[in-house]
Amino acid sequence: MKTFIKGIGQVALLFIFARLMNLLVEVLHIKIPGSIIGIIVIFALLHFKVIKLEWIEIGALWLLAELLLFFVPSAVGIMNYGELLKEFGTSIILVVLLSTFVVMVSTGMLTQMIANRKERKKTCSSDA
Repeated sequence: MKTFIKGIGQVALLFIFARLMNLLVEVLHIKIPGSIIGIIVIFALLHFKVIKLEWIEIGALWLLAELLLFFVPSAVGIMNYGELLKEFGTSIILVVLLSTFVVMVSTGMLTQMIANRKERKKTCSSDA
């Protein structure tokens, strides 16, 4: 129960942070979505240890686990564009498949580079 309440608090904190980033984008008239600015700011805050991972970890993991639910409204909304899908459906599917493939390959390559770098670092530190 304690973990659940902690997770709810962390989700609330992340939600407030997201709203603040959206407000910042509106006030400063930035052409980048608030969610992207928020991700960059959260990453920087975590990287420079301004905030600790434990402060948002449970809530962030829960949000990631439920990520599929956030796409349901947009998937249902596609039903309003039947004519568009009839005309351009094949092209849209090809673009989605190609972009998904590119994201998967680039993510895999980046993950492999990071893993190799950590392995080299670990090997170098154990040799010393």
